[in-house]
Amino acid sequence: MKITWLGHSAFRLDTAKASILIDPFFTGNPGFAGLDAKDWATGVTHILLTHGHGDHVGDTVKLAGETGATVLANADLAAWLGSKGVTKLEAGNTGGTIAFDGFSVTFTNALHSSAQITEDGVSHALGNANGLMLHIEGDASLLHMGDTDIFSDMKLIHELHQPDIGLVPIGDRFTMGGAVAALACQRFFDFKIAMPCHYGSFGIIDPTPEKFVLGMEGTRTRVVTPAAGESLSL
Repeated sequence: MKITWLGHSAFRLDTAKASILIDPFFTGNPGFAGLDAKDWATGVTHILLTHGHGDHVGDTVKLAGETGATVLANADLAAWLGSKGVTKLEAGNTGGTIAFDGFSVTFTNALHSSAQITEDGVSHALGNANGLMLHIEGDASLLHMGDTDIFSDMKLIHELHQPDIGLVPIGDRFTMGGAVAALACQRFFDFKIAMPCHYGSFGIIDPTPEKFVLGMEGTRTRVVTPAAGESLSL
């Protein structure tokens, strides 16, 4: 498996049977600046969304149309995407699992909101925010936490799924900050690898992963902080 951070909370996962984008926020993402969306969308088979905020849904509608990728989202967000012209949709909700060829995705809990305001000024609720737990055939298991604060039931997520890799939001203000994220990883998980995200993209969130890196010192978890567009191969 190859994991590539694409700025903010966007990732591309390349596995033996699938090429997956998670939260593909390209247009308007300062963390994606200098990267080419066409390059990172080439060959994509699936697009997975943690929740309905614009900095996570991002370019999903356009990319789904251009690539023919199947889009997975919570039921309310999936219905909204369908109204925008997305045709290949897989809807689920917290606790549910959807199986694909070579991997499965389980919607886990996250403490956050999920809505979009349309051009007419109306706010549209788009279901609950989620994390996404991926079990990949013959490979490491991976949890994208989505946008969230720490919560004690993270322990149950670990107990149920035993994720090897954690994609962890650390930017503060809209998610837990780096020190709290480090506490969450140590108290509730046993990641082999943790990759921080949701930082450095906007001025009002933490610009670097320093607090998380410092908080994880002395643990057995390997913390990986690639630049946007850099990949980790397992």
